[in-house]
Amino acid sequence: MRKVFVDAVYYIALLASTDRFHLVARAFDDAATDLQLVTTDAVFTEVLAYMSARGAHMRTAAVELIDELLSDPRINVVRQTPDLFDEALALYRLRPDKAYSLVDCMSMVVCRQMEIAEVLTHDRHFQQEGFTVLL
Repeated sequence: MRKVFVDAVYYIALLASTDRFHLVARAFDDAATDLQLVTTDAVFTEVLAYMSARGAHMRTAAVELIDELLSDPRINVVRQTPDLFDEALALYRLRPDKAYSLVDCMSMVVCRQMEIAEVLTHDRHFQQEGFTVLL
């Protein structure tokens, strides 16, 4: 089964109808029945942080989405460990010329460990590291 990593950008686009990638994300979500989706709990942290300042409705929608994702057998949620944090920090340290967040670095480490080449995002940082961006 084809594995795709899911970035916060995608989940935010699903939730926010005003996001420029909302319709693309919805269409992909409807068509992605045959994929193994992988994300991290750190990505969920980014989604919740983004939605925290957008009112009670968006905060509630974000929590509901994450609850749904955590119970979805199609979604493999990789949990942060001390080793993952250390590996992500090492990548972050190696890229002082980039604007990668630590969560981006964690995501990239997970993608490499799981041999995932495609990322559901429009974040060019993943392209800079050689991944295929799907939004």
